[in-house]
Amino acid sequence: MTTPPEDATTTLSGRPPVVDLATWEATRDELLVREKAHTHEGDAIAAARRRLPMVRIDGTVEVVGPDGPVPFLDLFGGRDELVVYQHMWHDGAPHQGQCEGCTWTAWNLKDAVYLNARGVSFAIVTTGAWDEVAPFVEFMGYTQPWYSVRELDAPVGGEMGYLSCFLRDGDDVFLTYRTTGRGTEPTNPAFALLDMTPYGRGEAWEAQPDGWPEGRDPGWFWRSDADGVTGWSETTRPVPQWTRPGATAVETLGRHGHHH
Repeated sequence: MTTPPEDATTTLSGRPPVVDLATWEATRDELLVREKAHTHEGDAIAAARRRLPMVRIDGTVEVVGPDGPVPFLDLFGGRDELVVYQHMWHDGAPHQGQCEGCTWTAWNLKDAVYLNARGVSFAIVTTGAWDEVAPFVEFMGYTQPWYSVRELDAPVGGEMGYLSCFLRDGDDVFLTYRTTGRGTEPTNPAFALLDMTPYGRGEAWEAQPDGWPEGRDPGWFWRSDADGVTGWSETTRPVPQWTRPGATAVETLGRHGHHH
């Protein structure tokens, strides 16, 4: 059993004060008022989102999956609503060279059972050629439906890295919503949990108390090497890949340019 230092304020110099439980609860309760207001504002935004105008799209446009070309309408699986994640792709890159940010998202969306129970289908699309995508999906152990939208225009194809929502009315298909920037964060429960922890996400943009560990680049922990050392280098791969059978140390990402 360990004993606390005699002078905790010295150990935690420059960090938040150490107080008794009653003081902590009173301060926490003040924060809860702000959190509740944040929740209510989120509800109001969601209500406004449901009232956005819709865009009719061509549901007959063909995407490519394990059974070959199929109309986009098939992604609904007979349901009225569809959520699609648009996964970035690096042509010709090996598994470890594919987008680590999209890997982070797709790994957290492996099972859509609760969406399906609510009458919502889910699929992942990417601009990669299907003959490259299929072995990547198998290696990662993904069970959600994947499709190639190579050379297709937005909103089915186009720019990747976002979530899009669609509504079906018979054979008519409508785009109802699409995220931008950090809009995909709700798919990653680790973010919400990290935001509750003392050190947060450990990223440099965060406002931290004096004396807290210095933050790093966004997503710095998304890749690691064979020894578990995180960071962006030619010898790292997305961290979930180390759980996959056959994952080995690597020497190249097989791609060039910015990470994510």
